[in-house]
Amino acid sequence: MKRIIISRTDNLGDVILTLPMAGILKKEIPGCYILFLGKKYTKPLIDACEFVDEFVDWDEIKLMLPACRTGRDAGCWMLDNEKFQADVILHVFPVREIQKLAKDSKIPLRIGTSHRWYSWLYCNILVHYSRKKSDLHEAQLNLKLLEPLGITKKFTLSAIASFFGLTKLANSPALQLSSSPARQLTSSVFNLILHPKSKGSAREWGLDNFSKLIGLLPEEKFRIFITGTKEEGALMNEFLYQHRNRITDMTGKQSLAELFSFINSCDGLVAASTGPLHIAAALGKRAIGIYAPMRPIFPQRWAPLGKNATYLVLDKKCNACRKSGDCECIRAIRPEEVAEKLTS
Repeated sequence: MKRIIISRTDNLGDVILTLPMAGILKKEIPGCYILFLGKKYTKPLIDACEFVDEFVDWDEIKLMLPACRTGRDAGCWMLDNEKFQADVILHVFPVREIQKLAKDSKIPLRIGTSHRWYSWLYCNILVHYSRKKSDLHEAQLNLKLLEPLGITKKFTLSAIASFFGLTKLANSPALQLSSSPARQLTSSVFNLILHPKSKGSAREWGLDNFSKLIGLLPEEKFRIFITGTKEEGALMNEFLYQHRNRITDMTGKQSLAELFSFINSCDGLVAASTGPLHIAAALGKRAIGIYAPMRPIFPQRWAPLGKNATYLVLDKKCNACRKSGDCECIRAIRPEEVAEKLTS
């Protein structure tokens, strides 16, 4: 079991909570070589992890699959053991196509969850647990796939947080954020990132609440930066203009790798359950997550992990917005509570 593929081809938040698997494997199986199969856009994050030896691009593999299936290129199987010589593949995010490839490539140990019907066809080791019904954190659920490898220790969330291994991220203090010195990163104040949008991956707190939070934070103590994609910046145009004298607009101005370095250079971040929140937490920043009290998106499953990470959620059951992107329960969290966590 020296060469192990971790397969997780979904989004940033999911990937960051999977990276501790690599660190734990390195500790428990000395000398093992870790390959991480992921989407191309997550590569900067995976490359930043000291515990991952090689990134495998799923998007590149998919482009080659048609030629493989028609027999035009017998050497294009990217998971072929002649190339990777893998002993194990861990299907953390089950994808039928990947599971079939792994079997066709004759990877000896193919570990997956029994709660996907196609796992019974393509995996030869099944782990029996339900993510949907579990009260465990996503990072703890990921580690259950290590049990067939003899790694059965139950890790606390604080212990898991020590295995992120994001040591290859550089700071970005020289990044030209604005022509105004008052908009630059500085060690004399708290450099705070607000990430209001979620690209639809989480219930959102609302721009009104972020506006109130900005008004509560003393200008002499906080320098505020707004991050997001170019498209999210367009959606927040009125909000950004309203606070133009107080914030620095970073939406659409950074690559993903630059965003990671920028988070590493700042002191804290406030967001819903998004990739940037989990990255800030993993880097030890003051990461404050804002959550809806609804299974399975509640913080018991998706809380940020890190020594300075925390979250806010209402203590109530919330099902009214299950089929809607709008959530009264998350919007009811008071900006004063967030400000208190930032200033205490």
